[in-house]
Amino acid sequence: MEKEVVRTDRAPAAIGPYSQAIKAGGFVFVSGQIPIDPATGKVVEGDIKVQTRQVLNNLREVLAAAGTSLERVVKATVFITDMNDFPGLNEVYAEFFARSAPARSCAAVSRLPKDVLVEIEAIALL
Repeated sequence: MEKEVVRTDRAPAAIGPYSQAIKAGGFVFVSGQIPIDPATGKVVEGDIKVQTRQVLNNLREVLAAAGTSLERVVKATVFITDMNDFPGLNEVYAEFFARSAPARSCAAVSRLPKDVLVEIEAIALL
Protein backbone atom coordinates (compact mmCIF):
# COMPACT_ATOMS: atom_id res chain seq x y z
CA MET A 1 0.00 0.00 0.00
CA GLU A 2 1.32 3.42 -0.98
CA LYS A 3 0.89 6.58 0.99
CA GLU A 4 0.59 10.13 -0.31
CA VAL A 5 1.33 13.32 1.58
CA VAL A 6 -1.40 15.98 1.46
CA ARG A 7 -0.42 19.66 1.53
CA THR A 8 -2.43 22.84 1.13
CA ASP A 9 -1.79 26.53 1.70
CA ARG A 10 -5.48 26.92 2.60
CA ALA A 11 -4.78 25.45 6.06
CA PRO A 12 -1.90 26.08 8.46
CA ALA A 13 1.40 24.43 7.63
CA ALA A 14 2.61 21.76 10.02
CA ILE A 15 4.47 23.28 12.98
CA GLY A 16 6.66 20.22 13.44
CA PRO A 17 7.96 17.13 11.64
CA TYR A 18 4.61 15.84 10.40
CA SER A 19 2.28 16.17 7.40
CA GLN A 20 -1.06 17.96 7.31
CA ALA A 21 -2.55 14.66 6.19
CA ILE A 22 -1.69 11.30 4.65
CA LYS A 23 -3.78 9.42 2.09
CA ALA A 24 -3.51 5.63 2.33
CA GLY A 25 -5.73 2.61 1.81
CA GLY A 26 -8.85 4.53 0.82
CA PHE A 27 -8.61 6.84 3.82
CA VAL A 28 -7.16 10.21 4.66
CA PHE A 29 -5.62 10.67 8.10
CA VAL A 30 -5.63 14.34 9.06
CA SER A 31 -3.19 15.55 11.69
CA GLY A 32 -4.51 17.58 14.57
CA GLN A 33 -5.68 20.99 13.44
CA ILE A 34 -5.44 23.97 15.76
CA PRO A 35 -7.04 27.42 15.39
CA ILE A 36 -4.38 29.10 13.28
CA ASP A 37 -5.53 31.44 10.54
CA PRO A 38 -3.62 30.24 7.46
CA ALA A 39 -3.62 33.77 6.01
CA THR A 40 -1.76 35.26 8.99
CA GLY A 41 -0.12 32.22 10.58
CA LYS A 42 -1.44 33.39 13.95
CA VAL A 43 -3.78 31.79 16.46
CA VAL A 44 -7.26 33.28 16.23
CA GLU A 45 -8.24 35.14 19.38
CA GLY A 46 -11.49 34.21 21.01
CA ASP A 47 -13.42 31.70 23.04
CA ILE A 48 -13.92 27.99 22.39
CA LYS A 49 -16.57 28.68 19.73
CA VAL A 50 -14.30 31.00 17.72
CA GLN A 51 -11.37 28.62 17.98
CA THR A 52 -13.46 25.51 17.17
CA ARG A 53 -14.85 27.21 14.06
CA GLN A 54 -11.31 27.98 12.81
CA VAL A 55 -10.15 24.42 13.57
CA LEU A 56 -13.04 22.93 11.61
CA ASN A 57 -12.49 25.32 8.71
CA ASN A 58 -8.85 24.22 8.63
CA LEU A 59 -9.90 20.57 8.77
CA ARG A 60 -12.33 21.13 5.89
CA GLU A 61 -9.54 22.65 3.76
CA VAL A 62 -7.12 19.78 4.39
CA LEU A 63 -9.84 17.28 3.54
CA ALA A 64 -10.64 19.18 0.33
CA ALA A 65 -6.97 19.12 -0.66
CA ALA A 66 -7.06 15.35 -0.17
CA GLY A 67 -10.12 15.05 -2.40
CA THR A 68 -12.71 14.40 0.29
CA SER A 69 -14.93 16.34 2.70
CA LEU A 70 -16.30 16.66 6.21
CA GLU A 71 -19.27 14.51 5.14
CA ARG A 72 -16.87 11.57 4.70
CA VAL A 73 -15.22 11.83 8.12
CA VAL A 74 -15.69 8.54 9.97
CA LYS A 75 -13.75 9.31 13.18
CA ALA A 76 -12.72 12.52 14.91
CA THR A 77 -10.63 12.98 18.02
CA VAL A 78 -11.03 16.23 19.94
CA PHE A 79 -8.64 17.59 22.53
CA ILE A 80 -9.70 20.50 24.73
CA THR A 81 -7.98 22.15 27.66
CA ASP A 82 -11.13 22.70 29.72
CA MET A 83 -14.17 20.37 29.89
CA ASN A 84 -16.26 23.41 30.79
CA ASP A 85 -15.85 24.36 27.11
CA PHE A 86 -17.51 21.11 25.98
CA PRO A 87 -20.99 22.65 25.37
CA GLY A 88 -19.57 25.50 23.24
CA LEU A 89 -17.42 23.06 21.29
CA ASN A 90 -20.44 20.85 20.62
CA GLU A 91 -22.54 23.80 19.44
CA VAL A 92 -20.07 24.71 16.69
CA TYR A 93 -19.17 21.08 15.92
CA ALA A 94 -22.86 20.34 15.26
CA GLU A 95 -22.96 23.14 12.64
CA PHE A 96 -20.17 21.46 10.66
CA PHE A 97 -21.51 17.90 11.06
CA ALA A 98 -25.24 18.59 10.74
CA ARG A 99 -26.11 15.60 8.52
CA SER A 100 -24.26 12.69 10.04
CA ALA A 101 -21.75 13.17 12.79
CA PRO A 102 -18.75 10.82 12.76
CA ALA A 103 -17.69 8.65 15.65
CA ARG A 104 -15.81 10.88 18.09
CA SER A 105 -13.72 10.97 21.24
CA CYS A 106 -13.03 14.03 23.34
CA ALA A 107 -10.34 14.33 25.97
CA ALA A 108 -9.31 17.15 28.24
CA VAL A 109 -5.57 17.75 28.18
CA SER A 110 -3.37 19.99 30.27
CA ARG A 111 -1.96 21.96 27.36
CA LEU A 112 -2.04 22.15 23.54
CA PRO A 113 0.45 23.61 21.04
CA LYS A 114 0.55 27.41 21.08
CA ASP A 115 -1.70 27.32 24.17
CA VAL A 116 -4.86 26.96 22.06
CA LEU A 117 -8.14 25.75 23.55
CA VAL A 118 -8.91 22.98 21.04
CA GLU A 119 -7.30 20.58 18.55
CA ILE A 120 -9.12 18.14 16.27
CA GLU A 121 -7.76 15.27 14.18
CA ALA A 122 -9.81 13.13 11.80
CA ILE A 123 -9.97 10.05 9.60
CA ALA A 124 -12.11 10.25 6.46
CA LEU A 125 -13.00 8.08 3.51
CA LEU A 126 -11.58 9.13 0.17
